[in-house]
This record gives sequence, structure tokens and C-alpha cells, in this order.
Amino acid sequence: MQTFRFVPKQVIGCLGILLALYSPLAIRAQEAAYQADICIYGGTSAGVIAAYTAAKAGKSVLLVEPGMRLGGMSSGGLGQTDIGNKYVVKGLALDFYRQLGQHYGKLEQWIFEPRVADSLFKSYIARCGARVLYGQQLAAVRKEGAEIQAIELQSALTSSARRPMVSAKVFIDCSYEGDLMAKAGASYTVGREDNTQYGETINGFQLMQGHQFPDGVDPYVVPGDSTSGLLWGISDHKPEPNGTGDKKVQAYNYRITLTNVPENRIPIEKPANYDPKKYELLKRWKEKYPWKTLQDVFIWSRMPNGKTDINNRNGFSTDMIGMNWDYPEANYQKRKEIIQAHEAYTKGLLYFVGHDPSVPESIRNEMLQWGYPKDEYPDNNHWSPQLYIREARRLIGELVMTQNHCQGREVVQDDIAYAAYTMDSHNCDRLVVNGMVKNEGNVEVGGFPPFPISYRAIIPKKEEVSNLLVPVCLSASHIAYGSIRMEPVFMVLGQSAAVAARLAIDQHKAVQQISAAQIKTILAQNPKGDGRPADVWIDSRDATVQYTGSWEAAKKGGYGSAFNVAANPQQLSTARFLATTVKKGRYAVYSYYPKLSGESANTSFTLFDGKQAYTKNIDLKAVKIEGQTSGEWLPLGKLEVKADGKSYVEINNKGADGIVAANSILFVPEE
Repeated sequence: MQTFRFVPKQVIGCLGILLALYSPLAIRAQEAAYQADICIYGGTSAGVIAAYTAAKAGKSVLLVEPGMRLGGMSSGGLGQTDIGNKYVVKGLALDFYRQLGQHYGKLEQWIFEPRVADSLFKSYIARCGARVLYGQQLAAVRKEGAEIQAIELQSALTSSARRPMVSAKVFIDCSYEGDLMAKAGASYTVGREDNTQYGETINGFQLMQGHQFPDGVDPYVVPGDSTSGLLWGISDHKPEPNGTGDKKVQAYNYRITLTNVPENRIPIEKPANYDPKKYELLKRWKEKYPWKTLQDVFIWSRMPNGKTDINNRNGFSTDMIGMNWDYPEANYQKRKEIIQAHEAYTKGLLYFVGHDPSVPESIRNEMLQWGYPKDEYPDNNHWSPQLYIREARRLIGELVMTQNHCQGREVVQDDIAYAAYTMDSHNCDRLVVNGMVKNEGNVEVGGFPPFPISYRAIIPKKEEVSNLLVPVCLSASHIAYGSIRMEPVFMVLGQSAAVAARLAIDQHKAVQQISAAQIKTILAQNPKGDGRPADVWIDSRDATVQYTGSWEAAKKGGYGSAFNVAANPQQLSTARFLATTVKKGRYAVYSYYPKLSGESANTSFTLFDGKQAYTKNIDLKAVKIEGQTSGEWLPLGKLEVKADGKSYVEINNKGADGIVAANSILFVPEE
């Protein structure tokens, strides 16, 4: 049974009423002290999922959010989800994308509007009973030995001298900055390690071609005159040998939500502090390589209902390179100034592209079709309140995840989540190389299968902090963090952290003493955290799959690390997925379709319920795959699975004119 105490009795004033209107479970910090089983700092996507998991497990939960919005980047503009491989998205993280799918009329939705995600995160909190304290920043941490006793808060909204205290048995730092981790005395780092530190090859200083200026762009105020000074946005740092470590931080930006729907569009006006000289480098680049489209400078991803998720592209774009190095360790006022500078830069860039005479009229007209959406971020002047903090502090915990874990040279056994994205670092600096402007720090290296993330990577060293979990600013080198740092993975790690917190409380143990195997067992038995029935996934390599004909292994593009293909359409081949591990009941059945070169234009499926067979032919040419994924779940229909174990789904290449894949079959129980 949940217990949640407030001392003294809560008195709600005008601000409290506003917060209560924002969420039925919102509270304001008027009390001298709060107590909860678990305190979560940071209402990011990981924070919300952790709160839901812990509350549904019967623990009292207080979620402290310094801002006024839940979900972090997942409700702050990053609607073009960085997936990598859908296989790694499990539990409540997958439930999040499934519920988005219900909103948009699909099984899953990985491309979505900020307001829809915002509503869903609020729904999770409303359904679990966790309390949210908005507008409160961490001021101090009180410890006894290695144990956090309480945290002290301060208002992020007013100059109030009130310093509420929150005591809890276990704390979870779900912030992007790692403030709780740092103030609690856990070891951490900022910046890039030298390659020699962990035996890596792509950490530290890297001068690669990704998101790079082409040769010949002059960096000086007066072209060709080095004595005239550098243009805005260029540092005077000298190139270092590749792999050299430093304290530079990869660039931040905003994932920009615009719309081209006239009735929902607010024009992009000139910012009050607009300075066109900040975009001189863009002018010089486009003088040498003329504009063709907005996509020259932006990754202009389309979202539902005429909206965008705009991201950084090429040498000069939305990334404000080199302007965020102080952010991780800065005080709140300095961070606010950095955030405001990024907002001014980004809004100025949008205005520049739409109005500056140096931009071709056709591009300006294209830009002017877009504006800020009236129905997004209405409480923040229709602009995202969440700067994309790609990386800040990183824990140095019981184990550090490195490039070697990403590429499979080292494999952990105490896994609580998987990552699958490319090792992705945005540029860290912009400098002069051989008289030309160049960006430095971009790394995009992939080609490896999903890899496990250690439980030891989300816990501090035991002698430092014994009741803290860190699922966001986790223990990883800069380059490994670039693969792990994706929102779906943060959600999975947040759920795992909440399970670990519950176990630590119930077993009266330090978080370092909790068994990763026990966490995995609980997640497998109750993946949605609230007792709802789990999906049943049958992989092509499971023993319950029977093959006839000729099949070959494939490793890229599927769900999971490998799957099978029938490459010879002249030979009849079948793959029968037996439902022997599926409990009796009615299910919606799906087959995973990885898009392949040389694939058949159609695939045939047979569903057998033990008595009657049903055939489903799918025209693969009509399947639309959206976003950062190479495949999609194909709906095959409903199947009543009997207790006799005779039900199955069969894939065959009868009538195929190319390669047919047997990847995965998914049984989704009707709730």
C-alpha cells in the first residue's frame, strides 16, 4: 500500500492552483519536508517511466521536475524517434510507442507530434498515482556516509527563499545533466576521453567528413586576411592528433516543430536580438555551393498533421557548435543564459533563411510556408522548452560502457537493457584547418548488432553512493554514450532502475547488491509494469520454428540480431512458427518485414488455429516504412490460440518473385 506524507499540511495558493490545473497529481513546494519511498529527479521520458513502474509496484513516488513539462526530448520536439533496431525497445518504452500507435491508428507510431506525447506522459502519471513536483531545482544533497538521506530544492520559477526537503529510501537521477549524481558525490566525467584510456579508436578529437564544411570556405572576417579576426562561431583552437581527449561537449540544438498548415501557423518573425553576422558562414558556404532546397541546411523530417521535427544537417545548421561546453557544470543562471542563446540563434537562423537577401528567393519562399504551430507549446510561446542536451555529465560507475561493448569485443552478462544505434557524436568544435573552416568531433560509426547494457553502468561505486540509480547520465565513455543516448533506451533503463529501486527497498540492500538477473526476471514477467499481459515474440531462430526448403541467415535490417531468408523463388520454402509458447486466448498477429534488396513483391502467410487455416497475401510494394527503421510489423489478422498447441503461423515463398524473409512473429493479446 502506498504511503506518501507531507509535513506540514499542504496549503495550495495561486501557483498551486495553476500546477493542479496542469496535472491532477501536481503539487507545489510549500512544505518544509516531503517523504516518499522513491524520489526521482528529472521528469524526462525515463523519469516518467520510472515513476510509473515504481508506483505500480506499490511504492510511494515523488517525481521532481525542474521545468513545467514532462517527457524531456520525447515531448520536446524529437518526434522522429532514433530507434536503431526496434528489438531493443521493450516494456513500457514499447508501450509508449504502442499507445502513440493507438492515437494514430497503427500498432506502433515512432513519428509523432509533441502535444500527443505530452498528453501521453501526463496520462502515465495520472494512471499510476505518482506525485509530481514542478518548477523545483536541486540545491543540495544531504548524506550519511554513502547514503543519501534527503535532497534540498529551490524554486526554478521564483526567488523564494523556501528550501523544501525530500527524503526517500532510494533516489533515481533521470535528469539530462546528472545534477543529483554530481551533488551526491558520485564520480563522473565531462567531455571526451583519450582513446588510450579505454582502448578505443574513435573517441577524443576527430576530424571526419560528417556534417562538415567543404574545402575552401574562408574563416576570416575579411576573406584571406587572418589579421582581421574570425567569423562568429569559429574558435581559435588548434587541431589536435586524432583521439586526443578534452573537455569539449558535442553540440546542442533544438528539434524544431514548425507547421505549413495556414490555419495553425504563426509567422516566424525577426527575433528581438537578431544578428545576421552569426550566419555569415552560411552565406559563404552557399556562395560556393548554391542553395537547392531547405534540405541543404536542415534535416526536414515531416511529422503528422503538417508538422516537422527539424534537425541539424551539414556544416552549418541548427547545432550551435562550441557554445555549450560550460553547460554541464554551470549554475542554473548560466545554464539559462546558454539556453536562451541557443533559442535566439535558432530562431534567428529560421528568420535569416526566410528573409536575408543572400538566400535565393525560391528558398525564402519555401521557408515562408512554415511557421510555429498554434497547438504546440502554448505555455512557452509555441517554442519547445527543452533544449536537446545530447550529453552532459556521465557517471563513472561500477562499470564503464565503451566502444568495445558497442562493437561486441566485450559483452556484459548483467544486462538490463540493449542499445542499437550508431555511435553518434555531433561536432564539438569549429576551427581553422589549413586556412579553411572545419567542424570537428562528428562521428557516425555503426554496423554492429544490438548490444547489452550492464546494470553496473547505472549505479555509482558503492563506497560513493549506495541508494542512487542513474539511468540517463549513465557510466559510458563519450563515444559509447553516443550509441546508448536514445530516448527509447533511456525509457528502458528508467524502468529497470525503478525495478532495482523497489528491490533495494524490499530487500534492505544497497543498489549495488541487487541482482541484475532478478531485475530481468521481473521485467520479463511483468513487462508493462502494471500486470497487463505481455506480447509473445517468436524469433526465426527459436526451436519452435520449423523450416522446409532452402533458407539462409541474414544479419542486417531485421528485428533482432539475425533472421532467415529464402533466396531461391524456384524452390518452395516454408517457415512454420509454432505457437506452443503462446497461452490460450485471442491475439492480433504480426510478422516483421525487413525491407531487402531483391525482395519479392509479395509474401504469403498461413494462420492455423488448430482447426482451420487462413491465408493472408501481402503486397510488399504497398508497405510504407517511415522514420529511422528498416522494417515494419505487418498485420496478419486475429488468431484464436487453443490449449492443444497446434496453432501456428507459416511464411512461404509460393508465387514469390524474389527474396522472402522469415524474421519474427508477434502475438499481441487482446486486452
